Amino acid sequence: MAKRPPIPGSRTRTPSRIAEMLRVDHAGEYGAVAIYKGQQAVFRRNASTQKIAAQLGEMEAEEQAHLDAFDKLLNEKGVRPTAMGPLWNLAGYGLGVATALLGEKAAHACTEAVETVIEQHYADQIEELEGDETRADLRAKFIKFREDELHHRAVAIEEGAQEAPGYALLSGVIKAGCRVAIKISEKI
Repeated sequence: MAKRPPIPGSRTRTPSRIAEMLRVDHAGEYGAVAIYKGQQAVFRRNASTQKIAAQLGEMEAEEQAHLDAFDKLLNEKGVRPTAMGPLWNLAGYGLGVATALLGEKAAHACTEAVETVIEQHYADQIEELEGDETRADLRAKFIKFREDELHHRAVAIEEGAQEAPGYALLSGVIKAGCRVAIKISEKI
């Protein structure tokens, strides 16, 4: 029988910094899945937006694979997930729906903004773990996941993310929200 992660607020068996990394990365992937689900809920309803719905479905599947990997790591390491999960799910889904309602370019702008913050976050973690042979497997996962995030960002840019109406404001607000969510999820 697989061990279940501790409840929020309980102590972990993993050094605190690694626990923070796993918790926040799990939360980020959880939020990304919610965003893509929200966007697809809008785009699947219209025959003219099936291309973007399919793209988002592929991205969601990759994010779900990341989330599954972090679910497993949380379980193995005895790290509690963020207590903010329900809020991040609601916020992510809402952000996905809202940006999709603004149009395809706004949805891509959302992806580009989120993936910009997340890939930098992974890059920082990769650098932090450099040389730590006891964490080589974790670092390798971060490298792979970062590559996937970079691919998602490249697709979004190629599809016109930066042409979205109000791009600078939309992107700035989403990036700020992601950075706040990261800080909160590390601790709570």
